[in-house]
Amino acid sequence: MNSKKVVEEFLTQKKIAVVGVSRKKTKFGNAIYKELKQKNYQVFPINRHINVFEGDTCYPDLHSIPEKVDAVIINVPPAQAEKVVREAKDAGIGKIWLQQGSQSEAAVKYCEENGIDCVSNECILMFAQPSAFIHRAHKWIWGVLGKLPS
Repeated sequence: MNSKKVVEEFLTQKKIAVVGVSRKKTKFGNAIYKELKQKNYQVFPINRHINVFEGDTCYPDLHSIPEKVDAVIINVPPAQAEKVVREAKDAGIGKIWLQQGSQSEAAVKYCEENGIDCVSNECILMFAQPSAFIHRAHKWIWGVLGKLPS
């Protein structure tokens, strides 16, 4: 289970890469990017098939970002997430959020074995404040079910 401390520390980071933005407007990585940008995080979109996303330079990988980022949110299929976790370590990024649906045992284990703070199987938008009603409701339900980080 995720620790509340790791979640809170992740949210204090200001420069965050979002791996998994897409040309498809309905993809959740896009929502993450847009909402974090609105919350005044400095976000860096990552997708090797896009040059510009929401008017910002989109980078093909974490190594292409011209400045050091503090954290990365991964919103890609689990097999791809494992590669991104390794790339994050190589790039010196020590905080990773594996968005719901992106986590795998191998990716989480790699983080644990390499001293990377990792949040997995949680929705960043439930925790990044202020959160929209749907995300507050989701968080409330998880609280009732005892699934929130402690």
